[in-house]
Amino acid sequence: MSRAADEEARPSARDATMIDRYLAMMAADRGAARNTLLAYRSDLSDAAILLGDLSGADQGALERLATDWAALAPSSLARKSSALRGFFAFLEDEGVRADNPAAGVARPGARRPLPKVLSHADVDALFAVIAERLARQPVNPLDLRLSALIELLYGSGLRASELVGLPARALAADRPFLILRGKGGRERLVPISDRARAAVAAWRAHVPEGSAFLFPSGKSHLSRVRLFQLVRALAAAAGIDPVRVSPHVLRHAFATHLLEGGADLRALQAMLGHADIATTQIYTHVDASRLVALVNARHPLVDLAARRP
Repeated sequence: MSRAADEEARPSARDATMIDRYLAMMAADRGAARNTLLAYRSDLSDAAILLGDLSGADQGALERLATDWAALAPSSLARKSSALRGFFAFLEDEGVRADNPAAGVARPGARRPLPKVLSHADVDALFAVIAERLARQPVNPLDLRLSALIELLYGSGLRASELVGLPARALAADRPFLILRGKGGRERLVPISDRARAAVAAWRAHVPEGSAFLFPSGKSHLSRVRLFQLVRALAAAAGIDPVRVSPHVLRHAFATHLLEGGADLRALQAMLGHADIATTQIYTHVDASRLVALVNARHPLVDLAARRP
């Protein structure tokens, strides 16, 4: 590619500056996650290249842009639309523009698919395999590691990235919780079950002295890819289709099974680290028969009917 062509494939200097300022605000004021910032930068830079002058675009230009994006997946279109609305709202707030041409940008409904579901029997099968391996003598340290990983995934609902990056001393023997910094830099308190603490204690005896991570691998920590492989291998050993199981599916099982047991949605939101309660509500896909039974047992009219002569 020639130098001239390369220059044409970049946002103008003004657009690049405004995008940088907007993303800096997103990071500082809203604690936006790194992946969100990268995605927004890519979306806004593409829009600036297509339009030639994103910062000065009018509503007609944005409508033409929306036409160019119409064939994208709903989730991608929703993200790009959100980036545009936020960018122009920022320009208006900063006094760069007196209007906001993105105010009318459509908000496409990015329909979230329900996560895959594991039954209680599926989870029991996974732990049965682990129990069988731990019963062998001498016990394999890698089985102790697997036990700690699965106990934390299902017992505490940790994200894969949070789990593999845990510091070596993240869990104290006398403290039934840990404090995590998750997406967007938000801190949350995560309860740790007695079972999980016992599993971690058994594995920690095999962690090299001086290791910075609870689950070390080479000079760093266990990768998310390796964790994914371990979880799927365990599923296969338990007679479960590996395609159905992943670290995130175990996090989902944690949430679903807690809700089925009567957990409060707000408490679950805090444990999962969701900024928006709408995200947590994805996990409320309990079966209709349970909902009907709940209404029949708990609705005030049930007591009223019982009191009638």
